[in-house]
Amino acid sequence: MKGSFVRGAMVGVAMALMATGAFAANVLSVKEKVDLPVPPEKAWETIKDFDSWQNWHPAIASTEITSGKGNAHGTVRVLTTKDGAKITERLERYQPKALSYTYRIIDSPLPVTEYVSTIQVKGSKSGCVVTWSSHFKAKEGTADADAVKTIRGIYSLGLDNLKAKLK
Repeated sequence: MKGSFVRGAMVGVAMALMATGAFAANVLSVKEKVDLPVPPEKAWETIKDFDSWQNWHPAIASTEITSGKGNAHGTVRVLTTKDGAKITERLERYQPKALSYTYRIIDSPLPVTEYVSTIQVKGSKSGCVVTWSSHFKAKEGTADADAVKTIRGIYSLGLDNLKAKLK
């Protein structure tokens, strides 16, 4: 009897915590791909540099390296969008042999937190596939669907432009 009372109390406390939002937000993810009719090395050459997104992503006006250098682990950049927003990111992993790198958002006006993303190029029968993926949480007050829609839109815009540049 005593054990079932304790279990019942624990279930009640857990339900109360969930109802108040005391548990962590959902981890969300986005993965977008684009098929390109070029060798993987050509696509990689276009996107490989952490400090030159303005050369391939149409929403980015400039990139400023504020700490570190180039594609070195820990390099910090500030992306300035064409509408003036600033996004600070840190390079977490750079793997040129795997045609891949991973970065993390440190600060941004985007409706996401704990954002970590990877861009990778792989060969395919028709050329290559560029995959851009991430996991993150929606900022407090932002619906999960809205956070996912924002990130998916950023990826689609960049990948569509990459496809136009490399056709």
